[in-house]
Amino acid sequence: MTERDRIGVLFVCLGNICRSPLAKSVFLQLVREAGLADRFDVDAAGTSSYHIGDGPDARTVAVARRRGLEVQHVARQLHATDFERFDYIVVMDRESLRNTERVRDRAGHDREIHLLRSFDPEANGVDEVPDPWFGGEEGFVEVQNTIERSCRALLEHILGEHEVQRSRSG
Repeated sequence: MTERDRIGVLFVCLGNICRSPLAKSVFLQLVREAGLADRFDVDAAGTSSYHIGDGPDARTVAVARRRGLEVQHVARQLHATDFERFDYIVVMDRESLRNTERVRDRAGHDREIHLLRSFDPEANGVDEVPDPWFGGEEGFVEVQNTIERSCRALLEHILGEHEVQRSRSG
């Protein structure tokens, strides 16, 4: 199966060291559990250049590891070519949405951009995954909870849109 035959999902936040690499890791774990890893091309990017080449934030890694999730990623910036490679561009907050729309529009693409939290069944009208950067550990835990719920629902949405059946129960 070629990269283009796979369903592309790109997670985007500001710096690409906290939320989007965590979402990438959570989503990859979900598709592996569903037996569908070979059907997806998943990555993460940031709208800023602050952390290009850096690994994920240590607090993100620590909180995820306690749940048995490894977060491995090298930060990169969003590129116009991402709109050709990925079917789903999924952002964490409205600032990232605006910045991602600018990149998309300058490149002349029309790819829809989704707020991850719009898939969260417990969002209660809140549409952003908060940036945990300036907070304590509890903020990172809450962000992981939000991302896990949202990614589960996003995967179900994508499977429904593409009429993909799970390879094994997940």
